[in-house]
Amino acid sequence: MGIINICVKRAFIFVCVLIGIISTLLLAITLFGHGYFHQSEEIEILPGIAVLYVLEAATLVLSILGVYGAHKEKKWAVVLFSVGMSLASLYLFGACVKVYQAKHEMEELTREEHLGRMPLSGANQTDLEGLYNIQTKFKCCGLVQGYQDWGTDIPLSCLCSDEDSTNFKCVARGNNTRFVIHYPNSDMSEDDDHKGLMDEHMLVYKEPCLPNLLSLVGYGISLMIGTLVALQALWDIGVALAITILCQMRRKVNVPPVIFTSQPPQYRELCDTAESV
Repeated sequence: MGIINICVKRAFIFVCVLIGIISTLLLAITLFGHGYFHQSEEIEILPGIAVLYVLEAATLVLSILGVYGAHKEKKWAVVLFSVGMSLASLYLFGACVKVYQAKHEMEELTREEHLGRMPLSGANQTDLEGLYNIQTKFKCCGLVQGYQDWGTDIPLSCLCSDEDSTNFKCVARGNNTRFVIHYPNSDMSEDDDHKGLMDEHMLVYKEPCLPNLLSLVGYGISLMIGTLVALQALWDIGVALAITILCQMRRKVNVPPVIFTSQPPQYRELCDTAESV
């Protein structure tokens, strides 16, 4: 029978398997995301992606070593797991701190990037399409001052329908404005009759889009930090169980020695001596 407590052993193997599954999923997501962005030529191979590859592959290998060490009761494998996962946990803790410190900076970069597109009437076609999608998704208009950011030509993505007016804040647009249908990759002139739509009773979304974008960035960073903290907690549990197993491996069971002898018991000799006296 092994010297490792069966409950601790099963718990450790379960944690190792869970770490291995998560590492495999993260590695697959990293490979897919890297391939997608590389194919679209949006990013190049960055040092951060290389670090992700190394970290995810290392934790996957360490989880396999942990299962092997616990099942076969190999001390060296459990030691490698505990040391490796401790280092990985320290690195992950540093990453959490950096992401938290960069939260405000990321929000400011997002703000500056979108404010750099002002005035919106002079933005390029790619930025315009992105803004249209944002306005449609978040039910907002403009970036800072609402529909006024578009000047006199307001895109239809700002249009507030009757159904939206009951759930979202909508306002009447200015008298000197018009709704404009923008056709991507089209050479239509400003005077085209199909481009301007004049209806004084149409409403537009009141809320600007920039606060929604900043909230989305903050939520994404908070979600990332929460995921990293949960992952680190799982790794720390694995390290704690590994240390417990190592302590049990070092524990020696004291068994009293058993001595076998072929000589007759001493009391017989005492009895023989008493009879002779």
